[in-house]
Amino acid sequence: MPQPSNHLTTLPVGYAEWVNGLKRRIQQAQLRATLLVNRELVLLYWHLGREILDRQQHQGWGAKVVDQLAKDLRAEYPEMKGFSRANLMYMRAFAEAWPDEAIVQQLVGQLPWGHNLALLTKLKVQKDRVWYARCAIEHGWSRNILVMQMESRLLEREGNAVTNFEAQLPAPHSDLAQASLKDPYIFDFLGLGREANEREVERALVQHITHFLLELGAGFAYVGRQMHLEVGGDDFYIDLLFYHLKLRCYVVVELKSGAFKPEYVGQLNFYLTAVDAQIKGEQDNPTIGLLLCKEQNRLVAEYALRGIGKPMGVAAYQLTKSIPDDLATQLPTTEQIEAELSADEFPETLNDIL
Repeated sequence: MPQPSNHLTTLPVGYAEWVNGLKRRIQQAQLRATLLVNRELVLLYWHLGREILDRQQHQGWGAKVVDQLAKDLRAEYPEMKGFSRANLMYMRAFAEAWPDEAIVQQLVGQLPWGHNLALLTKLKVQKDRVWYARCAIEHGWSRNILVMQMESRLLEREGNAVTNFEAQLPAPHSDLAQASLKDPYIFDFLGLGREANEREVERALVQHITHFLLELGAGFAYVGRQMHLEVGGDDFYIDLLFYHLKLRCYVVVELKSGAFKPEYVGQLNFYLTAVDAQIKGEQDNPTIGLLLCKEQNRLVAEYALRGIGKPMGVAAYQLTKSIPDDLATQLPTTEQIEAELSADEFPETLNDIL
């Protein structure tokens, strides 16, 4: 005689949607719990650093006290990681860098301890740390991406391209478009020599599209390479075409392996006109152009863009990353940070914390 089955052969209507909703709620609760634990950990580290700093400044405690504190805390809490002497000194530096507890709670407390150590060791100025911290939170950067963006000096490059956006786009769309471009762009991930021509750079960018999109910035979606346009029976090919999700417009990118020349603007203006006529939808904003040249004279570029009816920008690109000597000698590398903060000193996951 067959045994009765407890498994439902026919699920009720709406069951799948209900289960999917439960899964989403569970995942959201897990994320909130992780963020809460991380914030409490960062606040704990800030308070420990604050007390060490106060006692050293006002009571004359020396470095040997930190050595003893590390031993006592590790003996009392052997299952907790992060109480090494090195990490206690980082807590002290963290509290000194962020004297206002409110900003710890509202901003850097939302970032893991590893991100905060990168901000602390890579940057000297608090306003720069605030900018990168906000970007890391907004874009969900990993620690490695945060370090890469700081080392490539994103803050100085973002919004720095020569453009005619103020004259050709309405505010605040023009401001957002300006912020979406940078100068220079760093393509060191391509592994190409300085003399690579535009087709070599173009092919390499497509092969490394994930890195390229990261360098372009948030909002860019890749559409295609060597996009074909037919105008009056003649064939034309756009180097690279993107769509910007925040600007809600197509972005034409043209690569030039030499220095900027004013005649490049006329060619790009033609491509923008063709894309607006043949590809742009009614709901899309005017297409934007970006000329990427090996070198550019900013004043020449500004003159060339005056009177042009289409919104476009001009920026340089570098195939190797150049860090000024003063920065390179003052800042530790990612490898040095990781060497100083070994796994038993540096909690990165919820399991490490609990």
